[in-house]
Amino acid sequence: MPKQGYAGPLERIDDCCWRIPQSYKSGMRVEGRIFADERLMEQIRADQAPEQVANVAFLPGVQMASLAMPDIHWGYGFCIGGVSATDPAEGGVISPGGVGYDINCGVRLVRTNLNREEVQPRLGQLMDVLFRGIPAGVGVGGPFLFDHKELRRLLAEGSPYLATRGWATPDDLEHTEAGGCLDGAQPDFVGKRAVKRGGDQCGTLGSGNHFLEVQVVDEVFDQPAARTMGLEKGRICVMIHSGSRGLGYQVCDDSLAALRKAPAKYGIELPDRQLACAPVDSPEGQEYLGAMRCAANYAWANRQLLMWQTRELMADFFGRPWESLQMELVYDVAHNIAKMEEHEVEGRRRVLCVHRKGATRAFPAGHPDVPQRYRQIGQPVIIPGDMGRESWVLVGLPGSMEKTFGTTCHGAGRVMSRTAAIKHAQGRRIDRELAEKGVIAKCRNWKGLAEEQPEAYKDVSVVVDVVHRAGLAGKVARLRPLGVVKG
Repeated sequence: MPKQGYAGPLERIDDCCWRIPQSYKSGMRVEGRIFADERLMEQIRADQAPEQVANVAFLPGVQMASLAMPDIHWGYGFCIGGVSATDPAEGGVISPGGVGYDINCGVRLVRTNLNREEVQPRLGQLMDVLFRGIPAGVGVGGPFLFDHKELRRLLAEGSPYLATRGWATPDDLEHTEAGGCLDGAQPDFVGKRAVKRGGDQCGTLGSGNHFLEVQVVDEVFDQPAARTMGLEKGRICVMIHSGSRGLGYQVCDDSLAALRKAPAKYGIELPDRQLACAPVDSPEGQEYLGAMRCAANYAWANRQLLMWQTRELMADFFGRPWESLQMELVYDVAHNIAKMEEHEVEGRRRVLCVHRKGATRAFPAGHPDVPQRYRQIGQPVIIPGDMGRESWVLVGLPGSMEKTFGTTCHGAGRVMSRTAAIKHAQGRRIDRELAEKGVIAKCRNWKGLAEEQPEAYKDVSVVVDVVHRAGLAGKVARLRPLGVVKG
């Protein structure tokens, strides 16, 4: 993460939005817009993420504005929290930097009928069981092994393939974004090394900011929406955050190498080579999309298998089938992805390539892509916090379609690099500090907890407050962490 801050212009539009004028840099095709309030602006100015918002405005075919959510921080090419929609009909491009290395990193929430009172006395034992039973850590494989033929089907079909193996229910698929599968996935476009890395990692947590967290519904703000989701104050939930593991990372790495010369080939001038891109309709663009969709499908299958293992472990621990525990999927959302979606721009419906990097889809009530169960309230939006602070459940609002191509934030957003966080944690026991807050933290090593300490992140409640006030997503429930498993 760059140490120097952003020194360019930021003009206030309203209480929750700021503008980088198109005149800031010659070559910007649209303005930049950052959703934030004054509380967050000091942190946002501290690195070069706003500069990246301006750079994304150079992309051919970009529509309306280059956008950033309040959890914005510096990333590869696009900032984390960056959103951009391009129109293929106007030469619009696809950029791997607008998706990220961990393709379809995302989060899912599982509710239960367990109350805090019955779980708290056994919480330590439960976290030991989950820590031993959920594969986690760098390069760690899991119990689900797929041969070449099976893996090709998984890449092409995602979670629906798992349903044919008995590892997913129709309800699971219904409450996963896109049904757990992006059409148009092309396994032939996934390199051999990526395939090799994915052979034994589906159903594993990984490392970094990925986690499995046991939480309690701490407060409900929208009773009808919470009731529809099956969330009640005092009830236990499980949140799972993971992505496409080594397979997705390799797909991104291979694609960036393949696209290195594409901008020059298509006469595209960019201010940052990390924004390497190609027209959506070009052979290079279609190859990346085909491979990216495979990695996205892999990630949905990964979270599905993580949930399946969690169900089995908790069923055994509590001595009741998971169905009896009502361990049902509330929703699963992606937050590193590019999707072809229909949106209205300047009064005209267009099919756009929407990049969401560290950003979450937030479609409102009535949208046809929202599952029938939630059609009247809007799509569930899941915003995890850090290990020591709350996470949030929201619903998409109409303002998201008007302002952000149906998008909101994806988390709290880092304020410290991992290197800085480790330095800040020297001489401390993060696990003991979390225990003093009532959170049991299980991790493979000290470094993992140090990198993800609460101080490394913005206050998620402030971030969520901005998207709520901006009309992008509405608060439904606050969830407090009780125990967390990290790689």
